[in-house]
Amino acid sequence: MRATKEDDAGPGAVAERVDARGMRAWRGLLRAHAQVTRVLEAELEEAHKLPLASYDVLVQLAEAPNGALRMSELADAVLLSRSGLTRLVDRLVREGLVERQSCPSDLRGTLAVLTPAGLARLRAASGTHLRGVARHVLSRYSPTELELLGDLLGRLATPAEATGACGQEDRAIGGGPAA
Repeated sequence: MRATKEDDAGPGAVAERVDARGMRAWRGLLRAHAQVTRVLEAELEEAHKLPLASYDVLVQLAEAPNGALRMSELADAVLLSRSGLTRLVDRLVREGLVERQSCPSDLRGTLAVLTPAGLARLRAASGTHLRGVARHVLSRYSPTELELLGDLLGRLATPAEATGACGQEDRAIGGGPAA
């Protein structure tokens, strides 16, 4: 990555271009994420002994075709590093919630596959999680505000585009073909 004159100007010059309204929005987003995540994590842990990251992995697998995703696709979907996901999946395998399988169409690839026990654990925890989301997030906004919030936050998100358990398709931001 090439440095620009803007980079050479130092952090003070950049900060001068970010107004108070922008910084309030940014800090509010960070605080809201941290606060809501902390509360949802605590609720899942208390009721089901299931960390939020584990719940997210189980959700991604349950929504995937055949309950399976390549480890690389799963890491992208749950926003973890490859090594972080490997450690998490190791724990889920030990608990019998996920199993690893070789990808039949690409023997270099490894699939994470949801087990029946994993699906049962997800189903047991989903009510707690969804009630928490409703209580701590959705109840604070009108339907119109939720629509707007979804649109605004959607602009920031780069979805992990999975094309199937063993298929790889490069995607650019916005879901179009990569350049």
